[in-house]
Amino acid sequence: MPGLYMNGDFVIGGSFAIHYYMRSEQNTYTRPPLQLQCSGSMNFRELRLARAMEFTIHEINNRTDLLPGITLGYQIHDSCSEVPMAVKVAFQFVNGMEPFYNDTDSCSKSAFAAVPALVGETASTTSISMTRILGRFGIPQVSYYASCACLSDKQQFPTFFRTIPSDFHQAAALAKVVKYFGWTWIGAVRSDTDYGNFGMASFLKAAEEEGICVEYSESYYRTQPRSKLERLANIIRGSTARVIVTFAHEGELRFLLEELTRQPPPPLQWIGNDAWIIDQEFLRFNMCAGAIGFGVPRSVIPGLREFLLDLSPEQALKSPLLTEFWESSFSCSLKGSSEGARECDGSEDIRALQNPYTDTSQLRATNLVYKATYAIAHAIHGVICNDKQCDKSAKFTPWQILNQLKRVNFTTKNGYQVSFDANGDPVAGYDLINWQFKEHGGLGFVTMGQYDPSKPMGQEISISRPISWVGGQTEVPRSVCSESCPPGTRKAVQKGKPVCCYDCIPCTEGEISNKTDSLNCVHCPPEFWPNTQRDECLPKPVEFLSWDDTLSIILTAFSISGAIMALCVTAVFYKHRTSPIVRANNSELSFLLLFSLTLCFLCSLTFIGRPSEWSCMLRHTAFGITFVLCISCVLGKTIVVLMAFRATLPGSNAMKWFGPPQQRLSVLTFTLIQVLICVLWLTISPPLPFKNLDHYKERIILECGSGSAVGFWAVLGYIGFLALLCFILAFLARKLPDNFNEAKFITFSMLIFCAVWVTFIPAYVSSPGKFTVAVEIFAILASSFGLFTCIFVPKCFIIMFRPEQNTKKHLMGKVPSKSL
Repeated sequence: MPGLYMNGDFVIGGSFAIHYYMRSEQNTYTRPPLQLQCSGSMNFRELRLARAMEFTIHEINNRTDLLPGITLGYQIHDSCSEVPMAVKVAFQFVNGMEPFYNDTDSCSKSAFAAVPALVGETASTTSISMTRILGRFGIPQVSYYASCACLSDKQQFPTFFRTIPSDFHQAAALAKVVKYFGWTWIGAVRSDTDYGNFGMASFLKAAEEEGICVEYSESYYRTQPRSKLERLANIIRGSTARVIVTFAHEGELRFLLEELTRQPPPPLQWIGNDAWIIDQEFLRFNMCAGAIGFGVPRSVIPGLREFLLDLSPEQALKSPLLTEFWESSFSCSLKGSSEGARECDGSEDIRALQNPYTDTSQLRATNLVYKATYAIAHAIHGVICNDKQCDKSAKFTPWQILNQLKRVNFTTKNGYQVSFDANGDPVAGYDLINWQFKEHGGLGFVTMGQYDPSKPMGQEISISRPISWVGGQTEVPRSVCSESCPPGTRKAVQKGKPVCCYDCIPCTEGEISNKTDSLNCVHCPPEFWPNTQRDECLPKPVEFLSWDDTLSIILTAFSISGAIMALCVTAVFYKHRTSPIVRANNSELSFLLLFSLTLCFLCSLTFIGRPSEWSCMLRHTAFGITFVLCISCVLGKTIVVLMAFRATLPGSNAMKWFGPPQQRLSVLTFTLIQVLICVLWLTISPPLPFKNLDHYKERIILECGSGSAVGFWAVLGYIGFLALLCFILAFLARKLPDNFNEAKFITFSMLIFCAVWVTFIPAYVSSPGKFTVAVEIFAILASSFGLFTCIFVPKCFIIMFRPEQNTKKHLMGKVPSKSL
């Protein structure tokens, strides 16, 4: 379809997708094929962009500082957003063919020259087709809306420039805004074009780096079968993702939204790309209320609105495009030739129209056209002008314009900087757009913030006002495959699903996670243990047999009671030291035995309390020495009994060899051996306190280590050896003829002593924590009470309650006369 044109000294080309469809007739090979023509409804927004190029050229022609004395013209074509038509337009620009004539033109009029540069195209796919052709001839192309990142490849597209940022930046911005609001589970829809496929590929890569998962990623193109559109709509309706990210052209998305309107899905949070998020025509879809997306910054172009509205029926008749616009807007025919339509009567007021053509409140893409046209004008100025003088007859090649475009750097009249980097791209930056309901109930665009990729990481997005979400909600909607794992758990990815779909597994024993969505649990340090929630490591409680423990109080009571009882018996024995029963049982050894038993009762107290270096060394050595002293005394008494019986036999002088001096020496010798063992033990490897971290996982047992195991068992073994020897000797003397045979009681006491310590060993090894110490104290007290009870209680009973038996006659009454 013919476009807009104006002659000039230099003619700039323009290509805009003013229609969405292309009409062509199938080739029958019986007649010449018809010309390709655009059809369908007119895109008023694209018409506004095309006329913005007109306005910009008129503004440049009226300037004296830019191209003075030079008049720019333009050829603006409609590509109808189709590759075949875009290819046709590209060849027209290259060949300089005049595309159409009006009624005043003469057929003899010469064709236009090839354009030095052009503004356009809208879509990335059609731009790629055009720039491949134009690039062969070095004709630069400055697009205002083709944002595919692939066009930054200068090896493939050396003549391509643009005033819209590359989709590389938009894809990163979309991924960051999804991450910013905590969405990790999304759907993705794209146009099945270079723009949609390349843009979505960049987004999916950026989303993966941000930890975002995609439930589905589907494509659609408007010429594909309706069944594919219905399938896509059903996928969206049945998905669990509540956020949908699009990288689509207006045409594809319009079809999709119309299909979804038939059977609306659950409320969705739409994240839109710049191709439709700022398109006024989409505001009629209320299901997209709360949509957010990025658009190029909003701007103001002084004089543009007046230029657009300065259109009369006479002017509209000069161009088929303007004629169609007028007739579509007012539903009338300018020429009166349209069937069924009334003839325009001149009462039509273009200022009363409310459509994308007349709406200049959101000048975003329009400003990009403005900047692209100015960039070409500055490049031409740089080639043909010198010292404010321009040569309109100058000859130049498109390659010169191309090289000059790479160096342009200027500020437009409305204050925007224009320059291109090495890839032909501008400085990136976006407005964050939100669809909000206005007071009258309709949807409108509201700028909520900005995205600036030049800022430090994590600060690229800035939001300046509250966002209205889907359905007008004020709270950010949630869209996750799995809810966040709280501290104390870790994420376990579900088999066959994306990493955003996971189960929350509680940390195992001894591990914690102190962050939300932890991938792993960490072990607590050895002296720490997790709390109940397993989100913090707390110091393990230190356990030992403390003085305020109930068990300690009971054992202390028995220990002191035993010591008091021993002292009481000592007092009784001392008071009745001249009585036969005391004298008959070797009173010196008895008093020494009572003293050692008192020490045995009291040494158990050294095992209570917080272990320290001194207490650990004291408790084991005191226990070993006092018990050896005790057993030595019992052993001495046993030997005395045996020797006394041998002494009563005719001709025996046994007591001469084991009198009181020998008894004292034996006790001292046996005790010194134990002292020597203890000294060696303390010197080589003494028992020291240590924290037992192995017995219990959740608490620390503070106990005294044995140091040298050989020393520990040598002390116990020596005690056991003396006890066993004493038991054997007492057992042999148990039936000696005597009215009060002490050997019987010694045998029984040694039997108790050995039984206690034999059972002590397995109980000691298997007892947990502080009960290990308690078992050791119990063994000490039990064996001490056994000795005390068996040896001294019967004697005290006779002294206190049977004094008539405490006589020499009674004690020796049954002894044979030869024994006397």
